[in-house]
Amino acid sequence: MTDETTDVLGPSPEFTAPLDQGGPLSPDRLTIVPANEASWDDLRAIFGTTDYPGKCQCQRYKILGSQWGSVSDAERADRLRAQTGCDDPEARSTSGLVAYLDGEPVGWCAVEPRTAYPRLLRTRTPWTGRDEDKTDDGVWAVTCFVTRKGFRKRGITYALARATVGFARDRGARALEAYAMLTQPGKEITWGELHVGSREVFADAGFAEVSRPSPRRAVMRVDF
Repeated sequence: MTDETTDVLGPSPEFTAPLDQGGPLSPDRLTIVPANEASWDDLRAIFGTTDYPGKCQCQRYKILGSQWGSVSDAERADRLRAQTGCDDPEARSTSGLVAYLDGEPVGWCAVEPRTAYPRLLRTRTPWTGRDEDKTDDGVWAVTCFVTRKGFRKRGITYALARATVGFARDRGARALEAYAMLTQPGKEITWGELHVGSREVFADAGFAEVSRPSPRRAVMRVDF
């Protein structure tokens, strides 16, 4: 990441709680809230400034590929801030969920109506072999997870995936989809590739596989 990104976003806020790098977390230690109930400082702590999430700012499916290079790091951050409605508990909409471990911000998940992701509408994975109406606002999608450095591989993604189900249903979704990565025992997949979540994560949350558009991806879905 360039120095420009660090200057634009500023350093991640300092927290007094130590980074917890133990084993799997007990669910009762996690609190998950709509992102508008989180602060911008909390989101910056999760996304960081030196990793892929800090560069993308969860805009990969929001910005068409032809336009990506013309959108600066600062603008991507501004877009995330506006989309989440963070620092505004009364906001009428938001674009995801934020997880806290004992009050410390540790995870993010993007979940919105499928139509909110222009780039997703042009990606083959959701549509291959399926007869779906791309304009249907009633189908929501989970597109991205970010776990803060120091807290990864502790089950935070699993907890966030489970929380998306009630979140989407309560906001009027008739179905919720995800476009999961298929993993193989003994074969390492980089953390960056798993930002979409693994098949196991969504199966644990009650999603069922509805299609397998490629050897590496599965469409997972819950119908309400």
